[in-house]
Amino acid sequence: MKVAILDDYQNIAQYFADWENSNCDIKVFNEPFESEDHTIENIKEFEALLLMRERTPMTRKVIESCPNLKIICTGGMRNKSIDLQAAKENNIKVCGTEMNVNSTAELTWALIMGLARNLRQETENMFQGYWQTTVGTELKGKVLGLAGLGKQGTQVANIGKAFGMEVIAWSENLKMADAEKKGVLAVSKDDLLERSDILSIHLVLSDRTKNLFKYEDMSKMKSTSFIINTSRGPIINENDLIKILEEEKIAGAGLDVYDIEPLPENHKLRFMQNAFLLPHLGYVTKENYYLMYSQMAENLKEFMSGSILRELE
Repeated sequence: MKVAILDDYQNIAQYFADWENSNCDIKVFNEPFESEDHTIENIKEFEALLLMRERTPMTRKVIESCPNLKIICTGGMRNKSIDLQAAKENNIKVCGTEMNVNSTAELTWALIMGLARNLRQETENMFQGYWQTTVGTELKGKVLGLAGLGKQGTQVANIGKAFGMEVIAWSENLKMADAEKKGVLAVSKDDLLERSDILSIHLVLSDRTKNLFKYEDMSKMKSTSFIINTSRGPIINENDLIKILEEEKIAGAGLDVYDIEPLPENHKLRFMQNAFLLPHLGYVTKENYYLMYSQMAENLKEFMSGSILRELE
């Protein structure tokens, strides 16, 4: 079977699964494709595609342009960039893997601490020979606001409480009783924006949550507050966020996700002093890569034996 491993930006897939015994002809792609047509040009001959999360979109056009394709495996059990209906219509199986959700919750706190204690500036200044150039902010007694109180939001809430923070949360489906069980106060969206010293987003991207936070929303936040996004870039309107940061209506933003990934080299966010940016590292851990790549290999082996594991529908 001809197999393509896509999106292996760091060229490390080979270290996290036993590919040698897969009895497959495997080709690894380390660079992102430039367009749909570029994607098709490179992958149209393959029978199996192994995707790392949502890096390469599997659109209807891409799927229908791959006549030999039989199976798509993705890291994680959810991938919005795969057209599942198109795959089904073309008799292509789609399966996923388990992944650890704690890794993103942990990284959220790296962004929060980075902003609160000016770690970007202080680290850069240390290498320039300077010493103590900023004054940080303590977290104890501050208000941590969460947009979303699912698995990741709950972990972030627990850490916030350990720091002595007051934790509030909002989402369209959040019930007051469910929040109360977790020691969190359920509030309205306006209250979340107005009260949060740190607003952290932990929602699934959907038509309902796309552009959920626009200029008029973020304008309600305190001038001393920070907004954190480790979920999906389009949940915040990126152009509006840039405007908010330019006008210094909030103190800063900590981002691990963006509208376009990898983030273009000349993107405006890269040049903003009040933005703390990471290259979508939320799930990028040894533990997660081992889990995802080894289960992709397992999915592939089972498919070649006539069965399917962890199918997405």
